Amino acid sequence: MALSVNERQEFLAKPHVAALAVDAEDGRGPLVVPIWYQYEPGGEAWVLTGVNSRKARLIEAAGRFSLMVERVQPSVRYVSVEGPVTRTSPMTDEQLEEMARRYLPPEVVKGYLELAKAEHGEQLVVAMRPERWLSSDLGSF
Repeated sequence: MALSVNERQEFLAKPHVAALAVDAEDGRGPLVVPIWYQYEPGGEAWVLTGVNSRKARLIEAAGRFSLMVERVQPSVRYVSVEGPVTRTSPMTDEQLEEMARRYLPPEVVKGYLELAKAEHGEQLVVAMRPERWLSSDLGSF
């Protein structure tokens, strides 16, 4: 059963790990990788990625990407969203902290931020306007 607009937006707004998919080079399937993302109902979804990453290059070339999130308890439910890139900008410390606080317990955020700044290199924020949605709740089994 498809989710209502409110149900799918609320589900996407929860801190699931998404599968990001973007068109790849000729002769290859799409690049699909797990990623943290941020989303508020009615807004844009955004992700962080390395400035020189393959993901960043492919998103720039394609001009769009998809995110898919799912759960299996208490029922099998998923939301997939696809849309155009609306902006790309250098990541700020505030955005990195926002993402870390979304996914990590408070007691490890500071350590993660220090690690990320030291190890991940220059990062970009890539935002997408959700344009096409697929969703379903398959019920409990």
